[in-house]
Amino acid sequence: MAFRFPRLTEEQSRKICWASLEILERVGVRLFLDEAIDLLKKAGARVTDGNLVHLPSHLIEKALSTVPKKVVLFDRYHYPAMPIEGDNCFYGPGSDCLNVVDLRTGIRRKPILKDLTEGLGLCNALLNIDFVMSLLLPIDVNTAIADRYQMEAMLSSTIKPIIFGTHDFEGCVDCVEMAETVAGGEEALREKPIVACCINVVSGLRHNKEGLEKLLYLASKNLPVLYIPSSTAGVASPSTPAGSMALDYAGVFVGLTLAQLKREGTPVIVTGIPPGHLDMKTLVSPCAEPERGTTEALSHFFKLPMLSVGGASESKIVDQQAAAEAALSLLVETLAGANIIHDLGCLESGLTFSLSQLAICDEIVSWIKAFGRDIEVDDEGLALDIIAEVGPDGQFLHTEHTIRHYRERWYPEIFERETHDAWVRRGGKSLLERAQERVEHVLADHKVEDLPRDVKKRLRKILHRAEKKVKRQ
Repeated sequence: MAFRFPRLTEEQSRKICWASLEILERVGVRLFLDEAIDLLKKAGARVTDGNLVHLPSHLIEKALSTVPKKVVLFDRYHYPAMPIEGDNCFYGPGSDCLNVVDLRTGIRRKPILKDLTEGLGLCNALLNIDFVMSLLLPIDVNTAIADRYQMEAMLSSTIKPIIFGTHDFEGCVDCVEMAETVAGGEEALREKPIVACCINVVSGLRHNKEGLEKLLYLASKNLPVLYIPSSTAGVASPSTPAGSMALDYAGVFVGLTLAQLKREGTPVIVTGIPPGHLDMKTLVSPCAEPERGTTEALSHFFKLPMLSVGGASESKIVDQQAAAEAALSLLVETLAGANIIHDLGCLESGLTFSLSQLAICDEIVSWIKAFGRDIEVDDEGLALDIIAEVGPDGQFLHTEHTIRHYRERWYPEIFERETHDAWVRRGGKSLLERAQERVEHVLADHKVEDLPRDVKKRLRKILHRAEKKVKRQ
């Protein structure tokens, strides 16, 4: 985008930062992993009450000086597909939705592995989807190791960069091994990472054992990690936006510091997601509330790459509310300069996924990108000679200038621009119907290049190993 709309001033960002530092030194954070406590203690942190760690500000300042300000994710063909820095915006779906809206029947149901592979194939085909996440939690596989099945599906069904999450630490290790298998080995994945692991922490003040294990493991391999404290304001953090952001960002500083202590220069992607507020009328934490779009300013203040949320809706079906909330949130996040915008296609506050909604989000992102393009104000753009040549009595339709430039304008794929009569002749279809047709056409025609046979066998071997381990437990 040619411009950014920050919700916080630099002075406000600085105050929140100071509050985060005060929280870390005065209140402290609970860490449930001895290795993490020892790293911080050796670096100068004070530990009380067993695992309550108080971090001095100089540790955070040191971490901020060594953490990379740019993270690049690559696609399967080793192309640098996502240079995550500055105001670069990249868009993708969400993860682990418990339900799916059936594309053919419109009925909400539990997802199976086929739904996941179809959704990933759609993501691979849609031009404005830059990365994938796991979309759905399939019920027709062993749920204890569903994250491995998701990873196999992502690596097989798309060439785009992957952001993955896992149920436990062992799942993280297996998924990294799977990614190394596809990338060409441990060093190849480190040099050109095709994946990044997302670790969610429920509060900036409490960091669970498995989350910390994943963080330090990924840091030891120098692989990109998303460390995302994401509290619910009013429950796990203060109800006020400034207070909840200060607490969550204290958690960001903890993750940054630990990663840099483990391995200096570890690429870390931080949160640009403001703490979701608990709706006291429904007890739902909404994804598309207007108060979102603020924490990005903190991450920009430190020039850190970030993850944010956009394209989601609280609606239970693909309807006017779903389209409106997706459009508003995607535009706000883009204007805020969020780097990784995820949850496109998610409904019901992240519980349900819809392929048709994802196709609509793809169209919305296309519109936003066209809106954000620079306007060329040069001789060709001003077209004074053409205006003088055509004059007040002519028209521009057949000029060479129009022929050169008319394709530069934005043209929709599924949004409607026909006359009413033409629309009726084409069936008078709604946006949802047109989106469904687009998805069905993509699924019928789009093919993803297969992984080599030996790579697929090795991925399956890792899965079988995990299956056997679960059965022995």
